Amino acid sequence: MILVKVGGKLDSSHRSHIDIVADILDAAADGVKKTHIMYKCNLSFKQLETYLSLLLNRGLLRAVPEEERTSYARFFKITNKGQILLHAYDSLKALLAA
Repeated sequence: MILVKVGGKLDSSHRSHIDIVADILDAAADGVKKTHIMYKCNLSFKQLETYLSLLLNRGLLRAVPEEERTSYARFFKITNKGQILLHAYDSLKALLAA
């Protein structure tokens, strides 16, 4: 999460789109259901649908095929491309914090 200076102090209450994308990718590292992403990333259902569509279309997240899952719920997992983006995000965040 990137910190923003508000009134002379650092505030992290406002997340950017890239912060939300990184949160979703991080949550999906081991495969996760929609509901888990929604609660872990503090998103509304409408926001979740928007971000999932974006991440799936960009190849950063993938829907886990039926043969790889044990229930009928839809699972999502980070792709190699998503891991590269998440690593770059973490590196940039570390540079800004230094």
